[in-house]
Formats: sequence, C-alpha cells, structure tokens
Amino acid sequence: MPATVHEQQRHRMHSADGALVDHLEHGPIIRQNAAENAASRVFDGEAAASRVFAILQADSARLAIAIRLGCVFESLSDRLTGALQGLRSKGRLTDADIDATTREIRLALLEADVSLPVVRAFVGRIKDRAKGAEVSGALNPAQQVVKIVNEELVGILGGQTRQLAFAKTPPTVVMLAGLQGSGKTTLAGKLALWLRNQGHTPLLVACDLQRPGAVDQLRITGERAGVAVFAPHPGASHEADQQAGEGDPVAVAAAGLAEARAKHYDVVIVDTAGRLGIDEEMMAQAAAIRDAVNPDETLFVLDAMVGQDAVATAQAFGEGVGFTGVVLTKLDGDARGGAALSVREIAGVPILFASAGEKLEDFDVFHPDRMAGRILGMGDVLSLIEQAEQVFDAQQAQDAAAKIGSGELTLEDFLEQMLAIRKMGPIGNLLGMLPGAGQMKEALAAVDDSQLDRLQAIIRGMTPQERADPKIINASRRLRIANGSGVTVSEVNQLVDRFFEARKMMSAMVGGMGIPGLGRKSATRKNAKGKGGKGKKGKKFGPTPPKVRGPLGAGMPAGFPDLSNMPQGLDELPPGLADFDLSKLKFPGNK
Repeated sequence: MPATVHEQQRHRMHSADGALVDHLEHGPIIRQNAAENAASRVFDGEAAASRVFAILQADSARLAIAIRLGCVFESLSDRLTGALQGLRSKGRLTDADIDATTREIRLALLEADVSLPVVRAFVGRIKDRAKGAEVSGALNPAQQVVKIVNEELVGILGGQTRQLAFAKTPPTVVMLAGLQGSGKTTLAGKLALWLRNQGHTPLLVACDLQRPGAVDQLRITGERAGVAVFAPHPGASHEADQQAGEGDPVAVAAAGLAEARAKHYDVVIVDTAGRLGIDEEMMAQAAAIRDAVNPDETLFVLDAMVGQDAVATAQAFGEGVGFTGVVLTKLDGDARGGAALSVREIAGVPILFASAGEKLEDFDVFHPDRMAGRILGMGDVLSLIEQAEQVFDAQQAQDAAAKIGSGELTLEDFLEQMLAIRKMGPIGNLLGMLPGAGQMKEALAAVDDSQLDRLQAIIRGMTPQERADPKIINASRRLRIANGSGVTVSEVNQLVDRFFEARKMMSAMVGGMGIPGLGRKSATRKNAKGKGGKGKKGKKFGPTPPKVRGPLGAGMPAGFPDLSNMPQGLDELPPGLADFDLSKLKFPGNK
C-alpha cells in the first residue's frame, strides 16, 4: 500500500476529532490542519474502533455536553479564530495580509498576558514561515497559514505530550513545589487519585510542616482519594500549643521514602512547603528535600491565575533548585491563559498536567496539540471520548447502543445515561471539547446542572412499568408522579415529550451511521412491524411522540440550551468508517 494511502487510512481510522472538525463551517482551512495532526498519531485499530463506539455513546447522551476548560482561553480563542477567519476568502496572500493577521495575533497574545519575549518569538516565526515559499507555493495559502499557526502554538505549549517518568526500580518519587496558595496540597491528592486509577499504589508524604493545617488537609485529601498518607509530624497549628516543635521536613521526606520501600508503595508524592515568594530559605529547604529523596520528577505547581509573576517565579525556582515539569492549576478561573502559553518557552520544561476544578477528578495529562486545537476552535473530541470511556461500562454501552438503534430505549436507560454523564463531571465542563462550541457561549451559560437532579427525581417517581413503557403514562399518572417528585405536571409532561424526541433523535442518529444491526432498519424494528406495530389509524396508545425539530434541538431536557444551531454533521462518523463493523470490536473493559 502506498504511503500516502496508508496515511489517509490511518488518519480516517484514528482521528475522531478530525472527523468532527471536518464538519465545521470553517471548512477546509481547519479540516486539513486537524487531519495532518491526526495523521501523525500511531494507528491502533482496536483503540480507534473503541473510540468510535465511545463517540456513539457520548452522542446518545449529548443532552449533558457543555463547556470544559474553555474559560481560561476563551478570549484568546475568539481573537485568534477571528484573525484567521479573515484569510478564508483570499485566494492569494500579500505581505500586507500576513502583516495584518500577525498583528492581530500579537495583540491577542499580549491581551492574554503572554510574556512579551514569547510573543515576539512566536509572531516572528509565523511571519517568517508565512512569507516564505511554504505559503507562496501552496495551493491554498490560507490553509497553510492556519497550519503554521497551529504548529507554532503546539510548539510553545510543549510539542509532544510529556508523560510522567517512572523509576525502573520502584518507588518512583515525585516532589511537588510551588508558592503558597498555588494548590499544591490539593494537587497532591489529585495526582495520587490519578495514579491510583492508573493501577499504581501511591503514598502521600506530608512535608509541609509550616503552614497551619497543611498536614490535616493532606490527610483529608488522601482519605478522599483513597490513598495512604505518611504524616508522622502534626505540623504547625493555629493553636498556641506548639509542644510538638517545628519538625524537620527533610527527615519526614526521608522517612516517607523508607516507609514506601518497606510497605511496597510504588509511587511517593512529597508535598513540600510553599512560600509567599522565592527566597533563600525556600530554596535551601527544597534543595535539601531533593537531595534526601532524589526525586524522579520534581513538579512545580503553577497557579494559572497569577499570570506572568508565576512564570517568573517558576524560572527563578528552576535556576535555584531545578524541576522537571510544570502542573497548571486553577485553569477554570478567570485567568487569561498567559501563564500556560509562556511557562514552557521561558522555563524550558514541559507542562505535564493541568487542573481545572475543585474536585479530585478535575485533573488530567496536558496535551499540547489538544490544547492548541481548543484555542483555535477545533475542539478536543479525543479528551471527551476518553472521559466517556472511563465512565461507560463496555457491556452496558453495547446494550444501550442496541436499544437506541432499535428505538427501545426506556426511561430507565435514559436515567442510567444521565447518571453516567454526571460521573464525567459538571455539565458545564464538557461541550467546549466539541468543535464549534464557542458559537454557543450564551446558550451554554444558561445550562443548569440542577436540571438533571430534577429529571432524576421525576423518573424515580415513576413505577418500573412506567419507566419501561412511557406510553402508558396518562394524565392521572402524570399528576401522581408530579406530586411524588415535588415538581409540576408541566415538568413531567415536558420530560415525557422530550424523552420521545430524544429517543427518536438517537435512533435516527445511530441508524444514519450504517452500524450493522442497529438503526431504523434493524431486525428488531422489522419484527416489531411484522407483529402489528402499525395498528389502526387513530388507535394509538398514550401520548404521540412529537416530531423531532432538529438534530440537537428540542430533544434536550428543560434548562438545557437549544443546540440546533451547532455546526452540522457533529452526529456523523469519521470519513471512511461508514462501513466499519463495530460488532467485531473489543470494547474497553472486555476480555
């Protein structure tokens, strides 16, 4: 097989995000860019196929999709996509066009609090490449400029995804450092939970003996994460009684490492004390702990809301003590994103993880290419798929897909879908992963997480028979359900009506994807029609399912935005997968 054809197949099979990007109204400019990024990934047939099924599962539960991690780059994303959008209509680009575009990019980065040296270098590289033969000889110069911007953006974010380095002989030692208030202690719990979910047995070591309550906070965080905490010293206290003494964090760190070796913990996470600023005392203590435990990774915890001060602090700490990676915290705040775009270039170390919420689960590996895609409005469907794969059981997913395709989805299934989606995080954390979600900001801002709780109360107020066959829910039953669940009858009516719409929408969506055994042409539906499914005209039971007014519109529960204005095609499979036999896949969790 020729290399070009192989790369095309590999791209089509493995780039779920690129496939959805193909349907953006940005058209070929973004499409080629996403395709070239996806083509560089190593092809894994089973992994690609399982992700395709996860798309179906995520699509069937799209009623809960909303913005994630978009806040920090929202303004920058708007400015950059606006600047690049102006190139679409130009067949040939002049130096003036390139200068105007790079000027907008420069202003956008400066407003986002990106370091001036980083902005100068970034814009300079874009301008040099855009004015060279790389663009002038391209069939579509505008496409090539967008590709250049994306590549350079990925570059300043770190290039390749950097994974945590584990020791050849356990335990692996990870030392956390940073300023006070950056979120080190909470981050320690998040990292421990992430490692536990990866199959490791981490041990948290409490070496912050100076901040009052730090040791207790780490104990509580460890309990929530379900991991062990080594804290032989109580640390500082708000109370006057200080009989325990100050304690030696270096000795605690060394004892924690010995404890891990004795009890066979394979990862040690050392939580060190922070300071209000870089000083000699902080440097000396951090260096002493480093020398005592010889960490495999020293991670500097960086508060993204602090901006350029945090980057300067990281640079100073790197010069004084040294660290191997950065963890960005508070990315869900009102920061402008400058720290994330500057720290890699200035400090010279990669960003390993990003934290975007208060929950322990709001933590993930930092992917430069995916973050660049979010900033340029391409979405991050791969991360959405990975989250879906973590919460949806393989067999349940297969059963749900079969029910969706045959039109047999019940309210019980509907409830299970909603509960599974709640495990993926707040509703307001997900839709930003989809391409084009930036066009729905006002509608998404109106999404109310509590609506799922009300829907859950209504469904739980029904009998098993009513959940299995909503058509039997007549007026008297609806009144009983409303009284029992503490809602109005109109809310019950709205749920039932929109459930029928959602079921019809999901069935049409899956049926249109050409999945063997699923969809409106499945054997189940044929058998149902053969057994008198049509009935006599006018002899219908229960409420008539209303017509679906749009692919993502009225089928949404109360309190959710009308997503009918989203870019078309988000409910389709990637190109080249229409004939893929999903019945032969090994789904996540299958043996």
